[in-house]
Amino acid sequence: MTDKLKVDLSGAPQTMLATFYAKALDADLPNSILHDSYAKEIVERIDYDWSRTSITAANSPSVTTRSAHFDNWARQFLAVHPNAVVLHLGCGLDSRFYRLAPGPGVEWYDIDYPDVAHLREQLYPGAEHYHVLAASVTDPGWLPDIPTDRPTLMIGEGLTMYLTEQDGVALLRRIVDRFTSGELQFDAFNKLGIRSQWMNAVVRRSGSTLYWAINKPEDILDAVPGTRLLAWASPFDNGSFNTLAWYYRLMTYVMGTVPALRYMAQYHRYAF
Repeated sequence: MTDKLKVDLSGAPQTMLATFYAKALDADLPNSILHDSYAKEIVERIDYDWSRTSITAANSPSVTTRSAHFDNWARQFLAVHPNAVVLHLGCGLDSRFYRLAPGPGVEWYDIDYPDVAHLREQLYPGAEHYHVLAASVTDPGWLPDIPTDRPTLMIGEGLTMYLTEQDGVALLRRIVDRFTSGELQFDAFNKLGIRSQWMNAVVRRSGSTLYWAINKPEDILDAVPGTRLLAWASPFDNGSFNTLAWYYRLMTYVMGTVPALRYMAQYHRYAF
């Protein structure tokens, strides 16, 4: 039996513990969305008071429906581009590489702060064509390590809102400018979502601050030349909501009638 690993994180890196715990709880639900056995097993190997995350089995779908959405988009991209490069930015402890099990033609890069990257390397097995880079995603120093000779998928789940607009736009521009073709897939909060961050228990308890509000696709299309919108969706458009408890479905119906609430969180997908 492996000794439990102590975790001491604060701010934005700490929020990844909450999202990861949601996936572990989901794995035990009869109507599990992700079936993430890796999360369930790894939670047992970490010495942490998980009650600090504010995540419960009841509210875990707020995380797992989002992850399932980006899993699906990533699968679509990899089905068309089996020899792609994947940049999973701000990966946290997410097991997406293992959930998707991409083919041998894919070079996959999980990128996060050094403390998080070190934790990943202790908890996950190594694999061919899989790489963990210890770096802030806004530091351009990691980019020269990535091959540029194939289609590139950037996934940024739970990332953009923790960046400043200046850093976020610069990051997207660097990727579009450096790689010949590919997609940007990420979620975002609109201005209301950023202003109401004090209501977000995960953010509040971690001591994090949310910065970048993205209200509509034009915010990205105007700021990042060379991008083309493929999809812009509300989380409430996700079919997974149909399998959830009645109170989640009711919330979806009520919030979905008010545009500012319907797109308080949103999913973005662009080609470049």
